[in-house]
Amino acid sequence: MSKPITVNDNTFQKEVLESPVPVLVDFWAPWCAPCRIIAPVVEELAREYAGLLKVAKLNTDENPETAMRYQIMGIPTLGIFVNGKMVDQIVGAYPKEHIVQKLNKYIQEFSIKN
Repeated sequence: MSKPITVNDNTFQKEVLESPVPVLVDFWAPWCAPCRIIAPVVEELAREYAGLLKVAKLNTDENPETAMRYQIMGIPTLGIFVNGKMVDQIVGAYPKEHIVQKLNKYIQEFSIKN
C-alpha cells in the first residue's frame, strides 16, 4: 500500500524533479477546505497508481519558494511532473475521474517513451 509522500522546498528537487516515474504533486494548505475535500482522492491515487506514479504533497504555507517557482496561485493545485518538468496542472477540487483522465495520458506517454 502506497501513501503520498510529504515534500518541502529542500526535498522537492530529489523527490519530484529527479523522480524516475511521473509525479503528481498536491499543492495544498491546512486552512483550505477544497484541499481537505480532495485529500482522500489524492491518497486513493497513491494506492491505485503505486509503481506507475509517485504522489507527493507540498504545504504551500510552509514551502512558499517552491509554490512561487511554479506560480501556484490557487489551491488545491495538482501538478503533474514528468522528467523534471511540470507538464500539466489541475486547479481546484475536481472529481477523481477528471484527475485520472489527465494522469492516464501522461503515464501512457511516459511508458511508451521509457
